[in-house]
Amino acid sequence: MKNLSLTIGVALLLASCKEEKKAVIMNPDVIKAPVAAIKPHPMTLHGDTREDNYYWLNDPENPEVIKYLEAENAYTDTVMAPTKSLQEKLFNEMKGRVKEQDESVPVKDGDYYYYSKYVEGGEYPVYCRKKGSLEGTEEILLDGNAMGKGKSYFNIGGYEITDNEEIMAYGVDDVSRRNYTLKFKDLKTGKILKDEIKNTEGGSYAWAADNKTIFYMIRDQQTLLATKAYRHVLGTDPKTDVLVYTEKDPQFYTGIGRTKSKKYIISVSDHNGISSEYRLLDASNPTGEFVTFFPRKHGLQYYIEHFGSKFYIRTNADGASNFKLMEVEEGKTADMKNWKEVIPHRADTYLDGMEVFKNHLVLQERSNALLHLRIINQTDKKEHYVKFDEPAYDAGVSANPDFETNTLRFFYTSMTTPSSTFDYNMDTKEEKLMKEQDVLGEFDKENYVTERLFATARDGVKVPISIVYKKGFKKDGSQPLLQYAYGSYGYSTDPYFSAARLSLMNRGFAFAIAHIRGGQEMGRQWYEDGKLLKKMNTFNDFIDVSEFLIKEKWTSKDKLFANGGSAGGLLMGAITNLRPDLYKGILAGVPFVDVVTTMLDETIPLTTGEWEEWGNPKDKVYYDYMKSYSPIDNVVKKDYPNMLITTGFHDSQVQYFEPAKWVAKLRALKTDKNILLFHCDMDAGHGGASGRFKRFHEVAREYAFMLNLVGVGE
Repeated sequence: MKNLSLTIGVALLLASCKEEKKAVIMNPDVIKAPVAAIKPHPMTLHGDTREDNYYWLNDPENPEVIKYLEAENAYTDTVMAPTKSLQEKLFNEMKGRVKEQDESVPVKDGDYYYYSKYVEGGEYPVYCRKKGSLEGTEEILLDGNAMGKGKSYFNIGGYEITDNEEIMAYGVDDVSRRNYTLKFKDLKTGKILKDEIKNTEGGSYAWAADNKTIFYMIRDQQTLLATKAYRHVLGTDPKTDVLVYTEKDPQFYTGIGRTKSKKYIISVSDHNGISSEYRLLDASNPTGEFVTFFPRKHGLQYYIEHFGSKFYIRTNADGASNFKLMEVEEGKTADMKNWKEVIPHRADTYLDGMEVFKNHLVLQERSNALLHLRIINQTDKKEHYVKFDEPAYDAGVSANPDFETNTLRFFYTSMTTPSSTFDYNMDTKEEKLMKEQDVLGEFDKENYVTERLFATARDGVKVPISIVYKKGFKKDGSQPLLQYAYGSYGYSTDPYFSAARLSLMNRGFAFAIAHIRGGQEMGRQWYEDGKLLKKMNTFNDFIDVSEFLIKEKWTSKDKLFANGGSAGGLLMGAITNLRPDLYKGILAGVPFVDVVTTMLDETIPLTTGEWEEWGNPKDKVYYDYMKSYSPIDNVVKKDYPNMLITTGFHDSQVQYFEPAKWVAKLRALKTDKNILLFHCDMDAGHGGASGRFKRFHEVAREYAFMLNLVGVGE
């Protein structure tokens, strides 16, 4: 009878909405919301006790947990049923803008041109190459569509090819836990070799120069950290592989790679942007010992590139918070006295990265929240910058495996310009557009406007905002706006183009990126001022940007939405507790919301490596500060905005139970009648659904949720 009543209720609701499209309104009362059982679980530390009534949701093997998640999914589907046709229309719009048969710009590496392509109707990329020239015969390396057929999730996690270009190593994940099975393909015969290694770190593979020895990382299945580096020889039993390095410090992430010069295998350990350490092995001597480039030291970061008989070093040594560039001769790296300064530290410019060529050095720099490409001639030391004209954009070095060339491959995009690939002659400054992302349909970038704004935060700091809207947008507070931010780990959210976003802007929305502290848009200090005991700056910045946009009549409280995922989902949880009155709706994806509990549990994947970002709550100072903003710990009886919260059951970064517990607590305590929806993709992980088009269903759900709340029909 319960299912029959539900069916009748939904049918009546839909029938009442057919008369007028704008009347299609989501109703949270059409079905009773799921109620999670309360099972008190007290946790005491530093004389303080926190009560987690939903700790039981942590067990993914518990049938009661699965039943609850499925009930939440059914509730979301039912409440959003009136938007079903809108979701379908949005999905078709977004899919319709994508050129189904498409391919990347080929990249020359050795004797071959490598590229990926999509075929009509295909969800996954097909990796290909041609020998000698682009007129050569196409060789299919990996057919993602054939490999992923019938799988609910599938991803190829990078590949590496031997120096003789005959053997391919690649990783495959069909669970979405980021545990990649390392496989090998003989490119001469097309056969898959018997060698197979499970639980590797995807993309962290490096071939030695002998074309038969490969180095790879194995992930600890409890912490999901890549902790052990192994050496494997093709044709041998993986059980006999040699362990060449073990990372014993649980706060370090470790990876394996090869220098662009091909001379060295590199093993690098990074302490979450705090410290780093490189170890080198001559690629022609795979059975040799790795030698430490420079020993790790807390607070010292360095990143290296090999060039001729020396190394370039991007480092924060000697207080260079925005990094400086140095160089050192091979064999003299272990003594910093031998390091010579090439580019000094600059207070107003962050040295973001570098690309080394035989005759040129390319520096990727960041100033005033924008990226710049600086070209330096290695011979005469003359330099210049690549010119970019738009007020807000994203640009950077792309794939450049050829060491001998004078052509730089870089990408460019903005909130109105689709992703573009350029080849740039570093001597003549000639710029050639190789490809601009095709956007099918009636898209004309001249119909959209992007602006750069600055909001003054409560402590006087100017926070950059990148905003885009369709011409005709009224700045009188009457139109809706979606505000996005991330704001953690020093990750910079640069202005980027989204074809899917057009569906929102064409229906009256503006879209704004708040470049808040915790990112690195304004330099290293911008990051330092948004972490550890300064994390509140991240949340305050976002709120202050919201108030600025309302004050300047870009939107109003009744039309403002906020969106963030992962650590950006923490941001959503924090602002929802701090200023629920500011937002019509909140979209939180895979949100990290149970900060204290997670940071105390070293068995949870990735926890220990996060202490330098959030602090270790075993220290009372960090415990108290974390608790002051942790979303779950600050849910109380009060009104909350409309909310759509999403996660993936197999998420290895933010476990599904964090948002599940958050939703359960919100349902129990919130005093409003607003909509609270939770969807857990039972087949996905941190990145959501796999496949080229499947993700559009998730975006369509989010857009329909917002559009419905502001009364916009199909």
